[in-house]
Amino acid sequence: MNHLLYLLVPVLFLLVGCNRPIITEQVINRCLDSLIVTHPNSDPALIERGVRQVACQWTREDGTKDDFENLVLSHLTATSEERTALFNSLSRIFEHINQYNDLMYVSLQFPVTLTNRGEPTEADLLINDYFPGAHVSEDFYANKLAFIIMLNFPAYTLSEKDDLGAHWTREQWAMARLGDVFAHRVPTSLTQQKQALNAQTERYIASYNIHTSSLVNKEGQHLWTEPKSLLAHWYLRDELKTCYALGEQAKQELIYEVFQHIVRQTIPACVIDQPQTTWCPTTNLVNGKPADREQDNRYATMLSLFHYAQQEDAYYPAQPTLIQRTFENSLEISEAEVVSLFEQTLSSQELKDVIALVRQRLGRDLRPYDLWYNGFRSQDPASGANLNAVTSQRYPSAQAYKDDMPRMFRAFGFTSDRAQFLADHIVVEPARGSGHEWPSLGREEPSRLRTRVGENGMDYLGYNIAVHEMGHSVENITSLFIDQYFLQGVPNSAFTETSAFLFQQRDLQLLGQGKVEELPVVDIFWSMAEIMAVSLVDIRSWHWMYDHPLATPAELREAVLGFAREVWNTYFAESFGERDSEILAVYSHMIAYPLYLPNYAIGHLVQFQLEEHLSRFATPETLAKEYTRIYQQGRLTPQTWMQGATGQPLSVQPILRAVREILGVEE
Repeated sequence: MNHLLYLLVPVLFLLVGCNRPIITEQVINRCLDSLIVTHPNSDPALIERGVRQVACQWTREDGTKDDFENLVLSHLTATSEERTALFNSLSRIFEHINQYNDLMYVSLQFPVTLTNRGEPTEADLLINDYFPGAHVSEDFYANKLAFIIMLNFPAYTLSEKDDLGAHWTREQWAMARLGDVFAHRVPTSLTQQKQALNAQTERYIASYNIHTSSLVNKEGQHLWTEPKSLLAHWYLRDELKTCYALGEQAKQELIYEVFQHIVRQTIPACVIDQPQTTWCPTTNLVNGKPADREQDNRYATMLSLFHYAQQEDAYYPAQPTLIQRTFENSLEISEAEVVSLFEQTLSSQELKDVIALVRQRLGRDLRPYDLWYNGFRSQDPASGANLNAVTSQRYPSAQAYKDDMPRMFRAFGFTSDRAQFLADHIVVEPARGSGHEWPSLGREEPSRLRTRVGENGMDYLGYNIAVHEMGHSVENITSLFIDQYFLQGVPNSAFTETSAFLFQQRDLQLLGQGKVEELPVVDIFWSMAEIMAVSLVDIRSWHWMYDHPLATPAELREAVLGFAREVWNTYFAESFGERDSEILAVYSHMIAYPLYLPNYAIGHLVQFQLEEHLSRFATPETLAKEYTRIYQQGRLTPQTWMQGATGQPLSVQPILRAVREILGVEE
């Protein structure tokens, strides 16, 4: 997963509508008349856009109407050369502010986020809630730089970017992204509150470990011969996946029961992150006795993020819900379009055919957890415990993984110089949580690849996550070192997830333990369908919270479980032969990262189209070169980026067609 911390990095907030404007139309028109006369060679439409956006955000605290008029008349750049000079200065200023505030922030977080910094003290926990960059935006409004930016680099709507962007130069695109920076105005107090809430949520999720040493079946047997700390949901799910190669269905059934207790909040509180207990998920007894369940903390945490979003809603009059802002601003794809893509896939005959193939391969009736069947990947005989031995021996520490990155990058196809360049700009750190990548916000700051490293080194799951996060890091560095700072990055988080998937798909190849398929169509499709279903549960849950703003955690719990059953019954029950499974509610993203899950689903869709495109490049070297070209496009809109990458729009039809071909199904 990629953690995107925006300080003053341009974000996609659509500026439509104003909150309590105080600048009258008469004042605006007087300013426009004067500016058009004094700037006869400037674009009058651009001048008007800038003046109106400044007027839209101007408050009484910013000054009088005369102050407004003096600002717009004094600070509009007279020539294109002056505008470019101002833009270049702002690029330098923002890069320095972003990266050094971010460096301070992540450094203060080290004791809480990393395992090699000792146990966090009370001071560490308190400072973890602190956001050094919280006041920067407020400061720029106070010194009027924010308004000068709005005036000279106004924001564009998504439809305008899609329509006009095809004809924009790189500099025009970057100027439009600069215009996004101040297209919203959320008070600093709320920004700081959000950071504190996110930090608390992270701590809750990062400590939600289930220890295999505490798990027993109903006969009282321990199924795991060596203890493992399995973070929910990530490591529990991935442990379930490893059981397929070893035929360990009894373990899978036990993990499934754990999942059901987590989502229903019937899990005993005393077994969370406690290896000393003995818990039988089948009977739900701890040390042979009933135990108090965890209260509805999972859903209370989800509600706390919703209530924060409600506070922000007032500052987005055109998009007064987090749902709208997520799709229209962050993803830059409408909710209707995203849901349509998901429903097309989940209701397709191709998915039913793949489910039938899973049943055939397993040779038994399907269980709900078979949604995570992983047998479509090329597998090497050295699996399970053997792979753990390989990775723990090769990577006894985070530094050992770091030292091996140049070799892995060369194996991916990068030249020796490029491989070393990428490795030099990435640090590897041992994470307390599931692992993630913390992106660099400036060219003097490294990308931070974080994964779990146990006492005996990095097991295969930790390695697999590390390769995923390495894909994020490579995207971060590739799309940062480009011609325009304000274009750094990708259209949305789905596109960095695509890079992570491209690398993760090749984890055995990079390890020297297997050969990746040229186009793992069915594997991508299967993973995509699963996460699309989970995403629908997430989306429906957020709509329900907005419809029931006074809901209790218990009421939210029942609603989420109802949506999980509803989505399961609609798309999977008939093919799996089992109704009312609630497994789709288990993802921790729903609790800690509101509405992030659709990024994974869109990421898989983009991944297929990129994989299909990259499969035309015959050697690893040509593939790596094309990867670099594609990701150096930077943060265009999704459809513009896809056209530049593959020459095709984003669609589910190519992967559905490819699945039919693989399965030998006629049109």
